[in-house]
Amino acid sequence: MGTIVVGAILILAVGAAIGSMVRDKKAGKSLQCGCDCKKCSYHCGQ
Repeated sequence: MGTIVVGAILILAVGAAIGSMVRDKKAGKSLQCGCDCKKCSYHCGQ
């Protein structure tokens, strides 16, 4: 039972991390530096 609970928590944590990265990318933020790519002098590799 404990393995199932820990596995579920791990799946939720990974899902939340991926969801956060997708939201940041849609908002125009870079996944590499976390900065606003519109203001980045290096254009965040774009």
